[in-house]
Amino acid sequence: MISGFSKLSKKDKINWLVDTFLQNNSDAKEVLKQYWNSDADLQQLHDEFSENTISNYYLPFGVAPNFIINGEEFAIPMAVEESSVVAAAAKAAKYWANRGGFKTEILGFTKLGHVHFTFKGDAQKLQDFFKDLEKKLREDTLTMTQNMEKRGGGIRNLNLVDKTDLIPHYFQIEAEFDTVDSMGANFINSCLEQFAKTLEHELNDSDFFAPEEKKSLQIIMCILSNYTPNCMVRAWVECPVTDLVDKNIPADIFAEKFIQAIKIAEIEPYRATTHNKGIMNGVDAVVIATGNDFRAVEACAHTFACRDGRYSSLTHAEVSMGVFKFWLDLPISLGTVGGLTSLHPLVKFALQLLKNPSAKDLMGIVAVAGLAQNFAALRSLVTTGIQKGHMKMHLYNILNQLGATEKEKDYFAIYFRDKTVSHSAVVSEFHRLRGKEV
Repeated sequence: MISGFSKLSKKDKINWLVDTFLQNNSDAKEVLKQYWNSDADLQQLHDEFSENTISNYYLPFGVAPNFIINGEEFAIPMAVEESSVVAAAAKAAKYWANRGGFKTEILGFTKLGHVHFTFKGDAQKLQDFFKDLEKKLREDTLTMTQNMEKRGGGIRNLNLVDKTDLIPHYFQIEAEFDTVDSMGANFINSCLEQFAKTLEHELNDSDFFAPEEKKSLQIIMCILSNYTPNCMVRAWVECPVTDLVDKNIPADIFAEKFIQAIKIAEIEPYRATTHNKGIMNGVDAVVIATGNDFRAVEACAHTFACRDGRYSSLTHAEVSMGVFKFWLDLPISLGTVGGLTSLHPLVKFALQLLKNPSAKDLMGIVAVAGLAQNFAALRSLVTTGIQKGHMKMHLYNILNQLGATEKEKDYFAIYFRDKTVSHSAVVSEFHRLRGKEV
């Protein structure tokens, strides 16, 4: 055990880690230093993003071009290590660019937070009391909400929620917020903590309750929710079935198989999990590139996917009057101001690349990336199969592990143009090419 680790210099942290766990391996120190930025000020900025920082962990920062979203062209930044994600998104973007592009619509824009508390008194008296309390809750948070209200946001609704059927004496103050272009976590949590103080003060100062009822009030916690079903975006594509041209399959059969694949994901959790993971490949990559919280986005999406009591697909598809439609409803809370958006140079670049979007605009872009990713995956699954494309992308990872030269990589790209890529096949041909025995 070590005390005061966070107070050590970065050099001392590394020395302690390497001495304690890596037998003083000097190579390990060099690996960490290789990833430091040569600009000392920029490195210090990165060091201060988190606690106990010893190096930077790189993810590939790629771009998927040719997205047409609501009639406007975009190149979407994606930070992701999975080899096929950016390629698949770009392929789907190009496919739909000639079929009307992607459309988006904001279905809701409020976020939730709760004061969780217990109260052992008369529940109806508490409900009646809350009608007068709401005004005071808003008044006591006015200094926090003024600037947000000037930008068009603020507290939207306040409700007292009785949860005593689930936990004895358990109630919530449920608050809805509009945080405009900020993710708003600090704003929401600050308001909630003030709500709790106001509740305690006003209830204890009221003649409405008996002394034992006042003593029974206990604030448990005040916290925003990362489940935001009222902060929702829809992204979709549509075209006549006859326009679903694919060299591997007739258009009508493609539409039929595609919709069946969606229906399977709607009713089969084993498939839905992988299906939705593919959607989040695209979503998370843009969320990370734009400096947002992908853990919150993931948690929200998966909670929404099981809102009806069974885990199900986030995307849906249909054919109506000869028109194919494929869509995604995604609850997602994002920010384009605050946090890393004004600090991380690549985040600033990503937002500039996306034409400095509002939070609502970014919700649409992120949803489109998820929909594109899902379309590309399903298109492969119902036609050529998923592995052909995946292993083509994985080819370069295998070659890098083998230490292939650029000339050898060019050779393998041609060699596997009409062959199935597998690890053993690549290794075998690599050794043959270099004249080694397998």
